[in-house]
Amino acid sequence: MDSHLRTLAEAARGFMPPDEGLALNEAGEAAASRVPGAPFLEIGSYCGKSAIYLGAAAQAHDVVLFAVDHHRGSEENQPGWEWHEPDLVDPEVGRMDTLPRFRRALHDAGLEPNVIATVADAPTLGRFWTTPLALLFIDGGHGAEPAHRDYEQWSTFVAPNGILAIHDVFPDPADGGRPPFEIYERALDSGNFVEIGATGSLRVLERLDNGVAHTPEPRRF
Repeated sequence: MDSHLRTLAEAARGFMPPDEGLALNEAGEAAASRVPGAPFLEIGSYCGKSAIYLGAAAQAHDVVLFAVDHHRGSEENQPGWEWHEPDLVDPEVGRMDTLPRFRRALHDAGLEPNVIATVADAPTLGRFWTTPLALLFIDGGHGAEPAHRDYEQWSTFVAPNGILAIHDVFPDPADGGRPPFEIYERALDSGNFVEIGATGSLRVLERLDNGVAHTPEPRRF
């Protein structure tokens, strides 16, 4: 990864350790080679840290990353929760607003031509999405309903030989919440994906080109 972009990614606000960020960048590089010309998409951008890691790979291969986030913070970012950051609350509306930080991070990195800020709720956007993806990165809400919904709605768009990356996958419940681990298991159990990399809590899976692909059965809550 370009050393300047790596420095900016590590300095950007967010919760991804450097080793996981570099692994995500490498996944982007691999995805662009496996499915040339297809875009990347991430669910959950926060202040732009992961978008720099993935955007660097997109820039290197002249493709784009769609960075999908409503920028109002996930459940765990709200007041009273462990990952709340009070200075990211817009005092005039009393709600989280990470979009200005995200835009500044991408501007400073020179990645605006290759990272499209998609300010939207992922389920709403997913109803109208039709484009195959070289890479899908799931790092949105970590509650059971949003995590499983993101997997069900978006994993079908990963192109054959493309990559699905999932963040905050903790096999030991003592280390973190279960939903990201559960969707990781669903992906493996589906017969559509095989794991090709693991760094910290990041899991990288390849979509098999085996004709087995199917729409995941909705999870019952």
